[in-house]
Amino acid sequence: MTIADELKASIRTIRDYPKPGILFRDITTLLGDARAFRRAIDELVQPWAGAKIDKVAGMEARGFILGGAVAHQLSAGFAPIRKKGKLPHTKVSIAYSLEYGVDEMEIHDDAIAPGQRVILVDDLIATGGTAEGAVKLLKQIGADVVAACFVIDLPDLGGAQKIRDLGVPVRTLMSFDGH
Repeated sequence: MTIADELKASIRTIRDYPKPGILFRDITTLLGDARAFRRAIDELVQPWAGAKIDKVAGMEARGFILGGAVAHQLSAGFAPIRKKGKLPHTKVSIAYSLEYGVDEMEIHDDAIAPGQRVILVDDLIATGGTAEGAVKLLKQIGADVVAACFVIDLPDLGGAQKIRDLGVPVRTLMSFDGH
């Protein structure tokens, strides 16, 4: 059994959530399985073990859980990327596309110094709108975005390619067909 197969076995699929026809890939079961959680973090970290990574940026909310663990393993700092209105200090924001509209995300303006090497982490990449916004936000404040890492890729939706088109390598641990 491959690592991807082992990790896939720990993912719960919920039909018709959040709307009919969607297969929601729920990582809370992976997070609750100590062995699978550890394995996923180790696999996300592996390409950068020993490399100089200054910060890990995680997108609200599951990216906070995964990104914090990745940052710990890399001895890097953590920078949260939050929904508009959630950060208390001076911030930089960017609008990004959602499936049915536009939203905004923010990061503190001093969360990452210009030139710092950053890895973006989240649980899943689908259409890539949120991740694309996060990469652009990080670059806007001067980050050197080394990679974007996701536990799950839904390749049929094209999000990973959208991030690669921004010049950022993408690492995923598994993929699921469909949406």
